[in-house]
Amino acid sequence: MTERRLGPTAPTASESSYRRIRADIIFGRLAPGKKLKLDRLKADYGVGVSTLREILNRLTSERLVVAEGQKGFSVAPVSIENLREIAALRQLLEGRALEQSFRAGDMEWESRVVAAHHRLARMEERMASGDRAGTEEWKQADWQFHQALISACGSRMLIDTHAAVFDKYLRYQMIALSYRGEIAAREHAELLACALKRDSARAVAILSQHVAGGVEHALATGTIS
Repeated sequence: MTERRLGPTAPTASESSYRRIRADIIFGRLAPGKKLKLDRLKADYGVGVSTLREILNRLTSERLVVAEGQKGFSVAPVSIENLREIAALRQLLEGRALEQSFRAGDMEWESRVVAAHHRLARMEERMASGDRAGTEEWKQADWQFHQALISACGSRMLIDTHAAVFDKYLRYQMIALSYRGEIAAREHAELLACALKRDSARAVAILSQHVAGGVEHALATGTIS
């Protein structure tokens, strides 16, 4: 979700279009396997064909788009195997970052984590009530909470790599419309408690359970094959 990481200056038209297309892939508005016709993209996103080719090549390098030679581009497909690989990588990166962040986190970090969890908990209440209108906002809050947990790890490369992997994991959740309800909300609350206690060992164990549960719940919907 590239639009999360805005700088102080306004993005160029090319960068803005890249972020929009990327977000549309991650949130499932551009479905897996969909052909990305340049003329249609030009009309939808308001940029020229040469710029679109640059954007699609950039997304190809991120494995969100597939280049098909003379046939053009399509949205990357999904598979059970790929979901499990992404989940394993997320767990590895986030677990390591959690350990470092819990050691280095200060009061300001605690405030970020508490605030992010508060917003997420409110969104989880909406989802639990059956309100799906805020699904994207819920997943943004989910990302922000997990990012806050690792934000004191001291490594920009680790944070950025985790963000890229988390986006791919998020894509699967959006495709499956996967919400685990009270179980996930309880795991998030436990992660918050671990953060405030600096209990990284317990947090990593909960994270493993949290990610694995998300994978199995997404697969149970039957929308990923």
